[in-house]
Amino acid sequence: MVLLLIITISPYPWLRGYDSSQTIIRRIQPPEGYRRIEASPFGEWLRHLPLKRGRPPVYLYNGRKKADQTVHHAVVDLDVGDEDLQQCADAIIRLRAEYLYQRGCFDSIGFLITSGDWIRFRKWISGFRPVVRGNRVTWIRKGISDSSYQSFREYLRFIFKYAGTYSLAKELKKTDPADPQIGDVFIQPGFPGHAILIIDLARDPRTGKMVMLLGQSFLPAQDFHILNNPENPSLSPWYEVKEGGELITPEWEFDFGDLSRW
Repeated sequence: MVLLLIITISPYPWLRGYDSSQTIIRRIQPPEGYRRIEASPFGEWLRHLPLKRGRPPVYLYNGRKKADQTVHHAVVDLDVGDEDLQQCADAIIRLRAEYLYQRGCFDSIGFLITSGDWIRFRKWISGFRPVVRGNRVTWIRKGISDSSYQSFREYLRFIFKYAGTYSLAKELKKTDPADPQIGDVFIQPGFPGHAILIIDLARDPRTGKMVMLLGQSFLPAQDFHILNNPENPSLSPWYEVKEGGELITPEWEFDFGDLSRW
């Protein structure tokens, strides 16, 4: 008798199991009259992100609850680690990198750090490791070639230590706020600054108006969560897309001109 072992590779490799019923696209429906727009592969991956069941608290990296639990509509099932590293820009970097990693696009995984140096995963895979001394980065060969998921996560930990909104803003390009895409980033660089991610988009076919879902981590490092809309509770958690003006989120005020793209 021959036994066939069928292994399904999860598109979200940090998970032990994937429940397609507990995803953004299944759990959070667009407002009445709106329809989700066609999305890029990255956009589809984001809108299928897994959510924790119900509306659990947002936890910090140290296991404590976030002080303000009114900010979020839902919590993405994404580990945050036990260090204060996966903050706002880092969580966005994590999601972009995870998408590219599960597709095998190793050559596309690379991020700027605050010194201005590109830290590319392909070089990391080959056994080299970056060493930061002041504003100077050198690469030292320290190991054998390794493209495992564990190696990838170690790479991300390094990126989180040395990247932030300042460096992320330099690698993103400004884009038209009237024509957003899932995966675009509202970002105000600084120390710390802040960044949030467009997780989903929908359009009213009658009027052409669009709405978006927004996700964030924050300071200190915490669960990545879908934001409530404090300015329009009847539309929440969706936000109206505008060509300009202020974008008021629960913990930060952006301008629609802050929208950038990978």
